Amino acid sequence: MKNYINLSDIEDLQQTIAEALQLKKENTAASLGKGKTLGMLFFNPSLRTRLSTEKAAKLLGMEVMVMNADKDGWALEFEDGAVMNSNKAEHIKEAAAVLSQYCDIVAVRAFPGLENREQDEEDKVINSFKKYATVPVVNLESATGHPLQALTDALTITELQKTKKPKVVLTWAPHPRALPQSVPNSFVEVMQRMDVELVITNPPGYDLNPAVRKDTSVVHDQDEALKDADFVYVKNWSSYEDYGKILSEDKSWTFSEEKLQLTNDAKVMHCLPVRRNVVIDDAILDSPNSVVIQQAGNRTYAAQVVLKRLLSARPPKGE
Repeated sequence: MKNYINLSDIEDLQQTIAEALQLKKENTAASLGKGKTLGMLFFNPSLRTRLSTEKAAKLLGMEVMVMNADKDGWALEFEDGAVMNSNKAEHIKEAAAVLSQYCDIVAVRAFPGLENREQDEEDKVINSFKKYATVPVVNLESATGHPLQALTDALTITELQKTKKPKVVLTWAPHPRALPQSVPNSFVEVMQRMDVELVITNPPGYDLNPAVRKDTSVVHDQDEALKDADFVYVKNWSSYEDYGKILSEDKSWTFSEEKLQLTNDAKVMHCLPVRRNVVIDDAILDSPNSVVIQQAGNRTYAAQVVLKRLLSARPPKGE
């Protein structure tokens, strides 16, 4: 593994999951990162991604540097050939090259603007770091994907599944803000690589990118989709078709006890943060069916296995 930008950077998903679960049981690589530094740049807020990745790095023996790039650094220019006579003080070419001297791995988080679909799908921030950095780059959530969260979700389902091929339902839920498609995109991608029956349910107008959905079943009747589900992943996303827009705040899509009764006593997942009684009711989040805390805990081991593989694959500087 040279970088972790997309889920496709993992060639052997099941082996990676097994390795992460072994790290969870016993840290067998505590000295691998000794003398190495992880640099994390956040263009957007973070709680679980920041802290779990920092903990993962330290479990491997790494030092960690964290910077809120949107507040603490110079405004970056990402366009090649730009005439830099605006508010952009530094080009990504220099920034990425310099960071590569300070860090052995660079991790970046940058959300989409949700205004221009074509621009967001270029994923310019993360891809520019990949292009100009000379060390591995890790995606801490980009405009189109959140591969660390998706690997976490795969770990969690693997730990909890009781049947060989569980039914997994990704359901849209209402939210007062326009949210990215990054988490659902990556969740769909990782589930398509696992031995599960995957169903997506969302209101009309909220279908995900056809290139992501592929042949995954999409059902616009939530109650129908939830029947016999073993896992339910609840998540809001803004419209892909009418890009970045909120088309509905239909409260009937909130995940409730009534919805849970339609399932096979499903485990309920969410990437957090979650708006209680808007996205998921209190009664569900406070019940034994909720696995959101276990899911959040697994963020550390998903990040740890990725960092471990990047460190193992990279020769020492100077060689």
